[in-house]
Amino acid sequence: MLPRRAKPFYGRHPWVYAGAIAGIDGAPADGDVVDLFSHEENFIARGLYNSQSNIRVRLYAWSADAPLDADFFRGRIQAAIRLRDALPGWNGPGRACRLIFSEGDGLSGLTVDRYDRWLVVQFTALALARRRDLLAELLTDLLQPEGIYLRTERGIGELEGIELQDGPLCGQTPQEPIAIDEAGIRFLVNLALGQKTGFYLDQRENRRAVARLAAGRRVLDAFCYSGGFALHAARAGATSVLGVDASEPALTLAQENARLNELRNLSFVRADVFSQLQALHGAGERFGMIILDPPKFARARNALEEALRGYRRLQIQALRLLERDGILVSCCCSGLITMSMLEDLLAQLASEERRDIQIIERRGQAPDHPVMATCPESDYLKCLISRVG
Repeated sequence: MLPRRAKPFYGRHPWVYAGAIAGIDGAPADGDVVDLFSHEENFIARGLYNSQSNIRVRLYAWSADAPLDADFFRGRIQAAIRLRDALPGWNGPGRACRLIFSEGDGLSGLTVDRYDRWLVVQFTALALARRRDLLAELLTDLLQPEGIYLRTERGIGELEGIELQDGPLCGQTPQEPIAIDEAGIRFLVNLALGQKTGFYLDQRENRRAVARLAAGRRVLDAFCYSGGFALHAARAGATSVLGVDASEPALTLAQENARLNELRNLSFVRADVFSQLQALHGAGERFGMIILDPPKFARARNALEEALRGYRRLQIQALRLLERDGILVSCCCSGLITMSMLEDLLAQLASEERRDIQIIERRGQAPDHPVMATCPESDYLKCLISRVG
């Protein structure tokens, strides 16, 4: 371990980048257990090795007496389940929640979501992907799901050397979309299709917060996916809600969700969001609330400036469509873009567009996506709710 690079790992940060490693004793294979030592040969932590990733070692244990065996992973999974069980109404039949949130639960590279009686698993670390049978066995023993479905994340194969395909990991696969309940609204989730694991669970509390301000307003939900924000706003008393997304399967599901909840004050348009916002402005349309929840614009640090330009363009288009005293909801799931960056951007646009922007709520991800204090990167979701004069 290079002397000046060891401090984060003493502080229990789980990622050891290749550039921080001074040397390797032996020839560990990808997925092997390795120990991390300081330049003075003092034990720091134990992790799993991957020569194909820039994150060369992911750390899991800071005790030399903790083997990374089945009992270790069972204990981590049990701790994650206890946290969700402590959140009333989150974990149980007909519900959906994130059961394991990678670094947030001390299991870097593993995400597990529960949808009613099924689990959806994602691996973003090669070593854990190679332990998928063990992890599936532990999840089955502890949770007794009807089935576990494997989903892959775009770009992870290249970054981590993972070669997996979406499909059943064990048990049964539901033949129809699963119905889940979120604050009295029912949503259909297709485990095999769509973004992430089928639904954006991290926005659960933000959808409820935004809905409280929707009554009596004409609402535009940009990047609406399967209608999460849109349905909450419609039920809360919005005069009308327009959802825009480029995905036809997502909009089909959104329309089914509206019918399922007998909500008739919604409409959906399939279009590129940037183009649609420009067209709405050209037609003289105005809205009392605009929700911007785009996909991740920045996946690597070298894409940060381009991503910020994308957020700037999106916010400008929204401001020009927003009525006086309207509500602007600005969401960002790009971990490289911080809350202060978003606030600075709004400050710049307030001056350029000559609008008063008052931030009334700063929000993040739902509590089933806990932030590990020693891994600030696990605090990724930003949601700013602003009044625009």
